Amino acid sequence: MAMKYMKNVVTLALNQDRCTGCQLCLQVCPHQVFEMNQGKAVIINRDACMECGACSKNCPTSAISVKSGVG
Repeated sequence: MAMKYMKNVVTLALNQDRCTGCQLCLQVCPHQVFEMNQGKAVIINRDACMECGACSKNCPTSAISVKSGVG
């Protein structure tokens, strides 16, 4: 059985203006929540986020925020 999380409760947010396209969020996210689009990261599956905080902690421009363990 596949792991499922509650829908529409994740605190994950991405500020497109701050994203420089470094792709670190893609590399550290265990659930492939992000992908690149026109040189910037985009959230493609917010509900797959387990709020581990890896993306936020590794983003050099603080473009990503998430409150670990909230959702």
